[in-house]
Amino acid sequence: MSEQSQMSLFPPRTVDELVEDIEKLTQEVQALYCLDEVPWIVGYSGGKDSTATLQLIWNAVAQLPMEKRTKTIHVITTDTLVENPIVATWVRKSLDRIKEAAMEQKMPFEPHLLHPKVKDTFWVCLIGKGYPAPRSRFRWCTDRLKIQPANNFIRSMVRDNGEVILVLGMRKAESVSRSATMQKHEEKRVRDRLSPRSSLINSLVYTPIEDWRNDEVWIYLNQWTNPWGQSNKDLFTMYRGATADNECPLVVDTSTPSCGDSRFGCWVCTLVNQDKSMQAMIQNDDEKEWMMPLLEIRNELDIHEDHDKRDFRRIYGKVELFERNNEGEMTVVPIPGPYLKKWREHWLRKVLSAQTGVRKNGPEDMRDITLITLDELSEIRKIWLEEKHEFDDSLPKIYEEETGEPFEDPRPGAGNQLWGSDEWEVLDEICQPDTMHLELMSKLIGTEYKYHTKSRRTGVYDALEKCFESSSRSQEEAIENAHYKRDLKTAAKEGDVYAIKQLKNRDMKPSATDGDVAGIKQLSWGTMKYPSINSDDDDVEN
Repeated sequence: MSEQSQMSLFPPRTVDELVEDIEKLTQEVQALYCLDEVPWIVGYSGGKDSTATLQLIWNAVAQLPMEKRTKTIHVITTDTLVENPIVATWVRKSLDRIKEAAMEQKMPFEPHLLHPKVKDTFWVCLIGKGYPAPRSRFRWCTDRLKIQPANNFIRSMVRDNGEVILVLGMRKAESVSRSATMQKHEEKRVRDRLSPRSSLINSLVYTPIEDWRNDEVWIYLNQWTNPWGQSNKDLFTMYRGATADNECPLVVDTSTPSCGDSRFGCWVCTLVNQDKSMQAMIQNDDEKEWMMPLLEIRNELDIHEDHDKRDFRRIYGKVELFERNNEGEMTVVPIPGPYLKKWREHWLRKVLSAQTGVRKNGPEDMRDITLITLDELSEIRKIWLEEKHEFDDSLPKIYEEETGEPFEDPRPGAGNQLWGSDEWEVLDEICQPDTMHLELMSKLIGTEYKYHTKSRRTGVYDALEKCFESSSRSQEEAIENAHYKRDLKTAAKEGDVYAIKQLKNRDMKPSATDGDVAGIKQLSWGTMKYPSINSDDDDVEN
């Protein structure tokens, strides 16, 4: 939301009026804090809004007598593991200072750094499972990386205490959509500034600075000392460095515009057209050129026409079709699926190469940077071996080539495979040039090996059958079969008997005779293992 639109929605206040509002908010926070034993959870991202909110809460509670500071205030930050490294470092240092200051000042604040589950991290989903880079229609990242870790913590607090108050630095002036959402929640308020959330049972949201503008946030941060020792001027400098012109006007009163629109988030984010904040940081500061490889990875991921990098089937092996408008002409094409093996390995190399480069040539405070963790690498390796049946086990080799160090998998028993890269190369040579044949063979071998280690092999034939269902047809045959099923379903839905007969006749094959291989219907694993008896050959005379 622009400064001009903010001014129209929120009439300008003088500094004296802002000071008066802060005093009222301080009293409100104190009264609400002392009202009951319901624990508070403050959402802290390290940005200007969450910093102002936490600072406001801290200063208000600090004015209470020691005997009233009995209720713990939990400060939670979610590290998605793909945050802008500059911001991530800033946040980690902030949490350390919050913890130290809380102990020194005997304040009831307890910081928590949350992470997504390993199976849900960005690189495990993209490199391991092959999920395509997030898009507005397939926004798989936000819930896994941000919402679930925070919600899991909040729900655990609700289980232990019955209810929580969640304090957020949300402001109506952030955007028109944010303002509409907050106004919608206001209608359901049970108390002043406390709004329920349908997604979080027994949780009330408190937004103390909801009516503040950007310039008012900066006035507060620049004029009131940060109580846990973090420099708000350094925060201001970080925001200034993330603007295209490296300029932020000095905020001296409520009429001064501010640099509050800088966007900090995941450095891999493809939900925006471009990462302007990272570009600006690199442009404005020669010492931040080490981030260029990260920006290049992000831009390489942000390719909308990436169908050549992805499987023609969905991740579960089925061809699904959709209508596509290609310059006014409607066509029915397959929905592209996960990234192919070649490209998953490519992204892994790029990330490891960037990590190694920064550790060797980056600034001193970034020499320990971790773009992808060992736990993530272990999970990716597990997915490639056990779910995708890529028994060549290429991850340790790629890791050593890009880092110069051997890969030490923290997972017990990892890498104890019967076959390896040598056997994969032999199988690849045998199956060439049919890539689907290679995939089918590797799946069959992987499935058999999986059941070989079990005491009971119940379900092995069903599992092998699924391998044939997903990988026994060539790409052309699989797409043609999907079109056939779609046309048949459409004809049945419309009651077009003639079309159904035509489709059935097209699908019928001539009866097989001795030596007529073309007339034999394609056999499945089950029919090969347990061939059925031809009833025509075994007619019983009455």
